[in-house]
Amino acid sequence: MSDIIAGVEIPETPAVAQATEFIRVRTNPLIFHHSRRVFLFGSLHARELGLQPDPELLYLSAMFHDAGLLIPFSDVQQRFELDGADHARAFLLDRGFPEKAAETVWTAIALHTTPGIPGRMGPETAATNYGVLTDAVGWGLDSLPADQVDEIVAAHPRGEFKKGFLQEFVDGLKHRPDTTYGTINADILEHFVPGFHRASLVERVIDAPWPR
Repeated sequence: MSDIIAGVEIPETPAVAQATEFIRVRTNPLIFHHSRRVFLFGSLHARELGLQPDPELLYLSAMFHDAGLLIPFSDVQQRFELDGADHARAFLLDRGFPEKAAETVWTAIALHTTPGIPGRMGPETAATNYGVLTDAVGWGLDSLPADQVDEIVAAHPRGEFKKGFLQEFVDGLKHRPDTTYGTINADILEHFVPGFHRASLVERVIDAPWPR
């Protein structure tokens, strides 16, 4: 029997089932429910805007988009978005997905916090970003039917999402502050971590190893 929430069908594929279990076990309930809501909200926005993302690829993008906060991909210091994208690419390729599909998911995750650009790209990238924006900051929430929003939140409760979500960012980024340069993630450390100094492009240009 299909799993349908707010009129959105959860794809019934082995990769979807495996990704669901992977994120459920390897992250925590807050990230798991957030990721599922991102898929559902992203799907609703895509439907409203006439976008046609591949449901399976959109689901995988949504499920892995914040994985890098809790599961760094390697010992390399890189943005958490890239950690999540690298996890997803490896997950898809290990299961025989074409390189193009893996790249689609990688791009959607890597750009999901980048303002302005995802909406100009492919439907999976755009829909992932729209789902993230809706669940994190309420973007486009008033354009969605209230009964569908209620059904999504009933299936995947928010709880104390605002407080918990910000704490996940603090915990996931405070040990790699340099990776927040040039991103919205620096906002969180600047607010919550005493003594955090936001590096600026001005400083980088002035301190560059050139005589002038």
